[in-house]
Amino acid sequence: MRGAERGRIGVTIELLYFDGCPNQEALLPHLEQLLRAAEIPTTIRLRRIANETAAQRERFLGSPTVRVDGRDVEPGAEERDDFGLKCRLYRTPAGLRGVPPDEWILDALTRTLA
Repeated sequence: MRGAERGRIGVTIELLYFDGCPNQEALLPHLEQLLRAAEIPTTIRLRRIANETAAQRERFLGSPTVRVDGRDVEPGAEERDDFGLKCRLYRTPAGLRGVPPDEWILDALTRTLA
């Protein structure tokens, strides 16, 4: 499926963060570049999580969080309940990282667009 065809599906990509998170600031331009390279013409919706109440309501696992059509890109994230205003660390095969691996993002998009 070519990028223009995928764009018609209307996939929603959200980047959830709280103010002051350096990883969110670094992730945004990388995420935009990743989507361009994958030929997925969509807009990234930035969602600022303002306080602990919002973090609980949004099931916010920390900043940055990437969701594709409402689902966290991290495998198994739906089983977690450690919500709050914190910098998020991702357990990857390469060790702890402050951003999700590209593969997780692309896999989430592939599942959504399939």
